[in-house]
Amino acid sequence: MSYQLYRNTTLGNTLQECLDELVEYGHLTSQLSAQVMLQFDKSINSALASRVKSKLQFKASKLNTYRFCDNVWTFMLSDVEFREIQEVAKVDKVKIVACDGKSDH
Repeated sequence: MSYQLYRNTTLGNTLQECLDELVEYGHLTSQLSAQVMLQFDKSINSALASRVKSKLQFKASKLNTYRFCDNVWTFMLSDVEFREIQEVAKVDKVKIVACDGKSDH
């Protein structure tokens, strides 16, 4: 499931740690914990799709590698410039992981 990508964020990790602790102390079943994480997946994807309106442009001087495996694209870029209206940020290296945002559910 491609939407589990956000479980590796600070928010996702913290939620998982809290749920694990509740299961460990017997305050929550592991099945309910799994349902909470599935709801987190759906909610974070819905919020990002409906609330984030920013657009960002980027260009790189070099595409080092790219890979497509299991419906996931991975790009490794060098000397990348990001632009959002007037703001510009430059970085030496960037790794972009792109998953299909469509849900099968």
